[in-house]
Amino acid sequence: MSKKLLETIQFPKELRDLQPSQLPQLAKELRDFIINIVAVKEGHLGASLGVVELTIALHYVFNTPEDILIWDVGHQAYGHKILTGRKSIFQTNRRWNGLSGFPKRTESKYDAFGTGHSSTSISAALGMAIAAQLKGDSARQHIAVVGDASIASGMAFEALNHAGVTNTNLLVILNDNAIGIDPSVGALKEYLTKVNLAETPDTDNIFEALKFKYSGPVDGHDLPALMQTLEGLKKVPGPRLLHVITKKGKGLKQAEENQVTYHAPGKFNAETGELLPKNNEHAPPKFQDVFGITLVELARSNNTIIGITPAMPTGSSLKLMMEAYPDRAFDVGIAEQHAVTFAAGLATQGFKVFCNIYSTFMQRAYDQLIHDVCLQDLPVIFCLDRAGLVGEDGATHHGIFDIAYLRCVPNLILFAPRNAIDLRNILYTAQLGLDHPIAIRYPRGHGDILEWQLPFEAIAIGTGVTLKEGNKIAVLTIGTIASEVLEAIDALSSSEKEKTGAYDLRFIKPLDERLLHSVFQKYQTIITVEDGVVHGGFGSAIVEFAAKNKYSNTMEMLGIPDIFPEHGTVFQLKEHVGITSEKIITSLKEYL
Repeated sequence: MSKKLLETIQFPKELRDLQPSQLPQLAKELRDFIINIVAVKEGHLGASLGVVELTIALHYVFNTPEDILIWDVGHQAYGHKILTGRKSIFQTNRRWNGLSGFPKRTESKYDAFGTGHSSTSISAALGMAIAAQLKGDSARQHIAVVGDASIASGMAFEALNHAGVTNTNLLVILNDNAIGIDPSVGALKEYLTKVNLAETPDTDNIFEALKFKYSGPVDGHDLPALMQTLEGLKKVPGPRLLHVITKKGKGLKQAEENQVTYHAPGKFNAETGELLPKNNEHAPPKFQDVFGITLVELARSNNTIIGITPAMPTGSSLKLMMEAYPDRAFDVGIAEQHAVTFAAGLATQGFKVFCNIYSTFMQRAYDQLIHDVCLQDLPVIFCLDRAGLVGEDGATHHGIFDIAYLRCVPNLILFAPRNAIDLRNILYTAQLGLDHPIAIRYPRGHGDILEWQLPFEAIAIGTGVTLKEGNKIAVLTIGTIASEVLEAIDALSSSEKEKTGAYDLRFIKPLDERLLHSVFQKYQTIITVEDGVVHGGFGSAIVEFAAKNKYSNTMEMLGIPDIFPEHGTVFQLKEHVGITSEKIITSLKEYL
């Protein structure tokens, strides 16, 4: 049997030794390689399948890594990684101590810029192109591959606006597949759809108006056409934009037909494409579904409720409200800043606005949170999905900074539910009407309570709860990390258990000072545990309370140290930073 073409390629220099006529066969082999590994190891599938030909063409035509190639977000970079020296270890993708699921500068010189959040590639590539000019390098090419969902973001337009008045060696590849994680939305998507169908829109070309030399659209799965176009664009001076039409999930029938599910499908049969069954039939619901189901239930009797998400309707489960009440639920696209200020505008008119944003993406709208919501004390309800350690998506996606960056903001209430019932009840409480904005942080994945749809109960703002009384050590927690603490206490001896108390503060802001005074007066040692960063986090708030009130108790803070945790399972990451039940037991025994 003849050797597969992919087996002969370690780096793009071997790729460039192939004849153009061999490249379609390589594309098939690369696509099969991605399918076979992701089927077993899991990961992002559809996006990388859609850009196989584009990946090959870019590395074939351009002299990477001397020519700089940046993949926006990085969901689509699996083929890039396989062709740039990482094929033999690609099975470690998204695994503990393995390859990152996203481009990462420390991993390869071919990863020119780390990308895990969207819409950054054009700005970064423009910075590098300006740097080349300043160094007198007129030959180096700078290519940013950005999707039609990502290019609609404000930051991408800011970069296009700047780049258009430069004469840099910048090529923006618009990978247009009409979908990000969920289908793309907005006026730009409608404009691109017209280009797709008619090739010439009925208005002036928006990119030419920004002074880019526009080419396309080109079939992103036609290798000869792609390479011919790219070869021509290498010779064109100044900023250029190539519009490429691709199909997300190309080459796997189910992934083409069900692009949302197959963005990151979990394990599946590589031959048939069928998803493998998951043992979730009798599992407690995901926090995301608790949010989505509860919001629809509340919206039934409260017509002032509005739901907003920046391009995550399926992942956040806001899709349930979009289906039930399409006039009162909005996907605004990859536009976190707009989502927050849009929510603020609605709140001024008396609406109860639930703005659901992943914790890591809330970072992108910090100014809007402070200036447009909290400064004006507008009661927007922020639902921060995927708070804490998220697992295999790694450093770019962990929601570990939210407590630290939110608790310093005046007027903002900050709450972390211990379980699904708490989440359900705080959503109910918020829609009754609050005097201030609130941020509710909860993790990705399943909770631990099956019977969660109980009658609603309002939660008094700024009140914690006693989980277990003790007499020597008090463990203070917020959120779902309480389950690890209770598990740790349960593993202690009877006499040790007697000495150990546990308290769920629930609110990081305002703190339950009445409860805290009683705890500090009763216990010698206070240990705080959180799934966020220790610096400036929940534990810091407790230490500040102690200092303010001149308490001299022994204190220890457990949480994420001053690092960016990498990727792995949530358990591996918790073990790494010291917040598993076993690690908590070790800390407890130091004081018992």
